[in-house]
Amino acid sequence: MNRLLAALAIVSLAACTQKTKTGFDGQAAYNYAGIQVSFGPRVPGSPGWQKAGDWIVAQMRTRADTVIEQRWMHTLANGDSIPMRNILARFRPTATDRVLYVTHWDTRPVADQDPNPANRTKPILGANDGASGVGMFVALGDLLKKTPPNVGVDLLFVDGEDYGTFGPPDVDVLIGSTYFASHLPSPGYQPIFGVLFDMIGDKDLDIYQEQNSVARAPEVVSRVWNTAADLGYSRYFIPEAKYAVTDDHIPLLQAGLRVIDVIDIDYESPSENYHHTLADTMDKISAKSLGIVGDVAAALVTNQP
Repeated sequence: MNRLLAALAIVSLAACTQKTKTGFDGQAAYNYAGIQVSFGPRVPGSPGWQKAGDWIVAQMRTRADTVIEQRWMHTLANGDSIPMRNILARFRPTATDRVLYVTHWDTRPVADQDPNPANRTKPILGANDGASGVGMFVALGDLLKKTPPNVGVDLLFVDGEDYGTFGPPDVDVLIGSTYFASHLPSPGYQPIFGVLFDMIGDKDLDIYQEQNSVARAPEVVSRVWNTAADLGYSRYFIPEAKYAVTDDHIPLLQAGLRVIDVIDIDYESPSENYHHTLADTMDKISAKSLGIVGDVAAALVTNQP
């Protein structure tokens, strides 16, 4: 009996310490997300936004081959202007065949879906909606620095996704991705495929296929979900179209880039919604979920034929 218990303990320990199949480190991704949250809300123009953007640039300069910043002033619908900052980290920048990964790094200025009306004018921390994608990208940078990808990889951190009002009509949202779509890094820029990663850290991870993605870039959806299945993640990447989501892939699709949305839009407990509320905090996301999504992202660019 003692030998059996010892053997089980060894197996259990191995399961707890086992790396993902590509070597992607989900715990590191979680820790990086926590650093983003520690800066506070990352509303464009705020102190937290400035610190977070500077941190992303500094981190990616130690990992990527090239880091490009796009800075501009965006004129809001009300006539005011706010600063915007896209950050593009490039691995193998001279490679012709490229893959584009996108995530947004800003956070929503108002918790408009908070159950407490008194909270609805306060900015959110955005552990999942903002920090999870950033954390995954920085950890992916760790991996790609050690194991160069088989294709060129562009990690694009876009600003202003969540600033304004989602309609219809949409007002002052998807700002950074719209800007990038009309200010591409080179003439004729056309990645093999692209993936937007948004809200990917939910402890209860259920990623359904997004309807706009299925309709406009079905081959990319198949590539991503087949890769997830090959890695044993069909429980989390569910091969069923469920929602049409207005997200940063839309301006890129409209510009002719084959970019799909990987998003777990069901961010809630049985009794409480966390999306666009003050409850979007680090305790609602997990290293395991980030590890699963990061493993898929890594496999897509390190296992190219």
